[in-house]
Amino acid sequence: MSPETLIRMANQIAAFFKAQGTATAPAAIAEHLQSFWDPRMRKAIIALEANGTATGLDPLAAAAVRMLKPVDAAAKVV
Repeated sequence: MSPETLIRMANQIAAFFKAQGTATAPAAIAEHLQSFWDPRMRKAIIALEANGTATGLDPLAAAAVRMLKPVDAAAKVV
């Protein structure tokens, strides 16, 4: 999946949770990403944010991505 697509999807999730406010929205977004995104998608968005190439990522989504646990490369998709 392209970086642009991941960023667009994360921004859509952030827009949904934005009404919760900056204090609680990042945790809700992170929980959504953890629960519903494929581990490969999470790994990719974490890498984009970590290396500063997540251009256009909503600040709430960026905060959420920084809350995510690193994805184990050997993790199995169930």
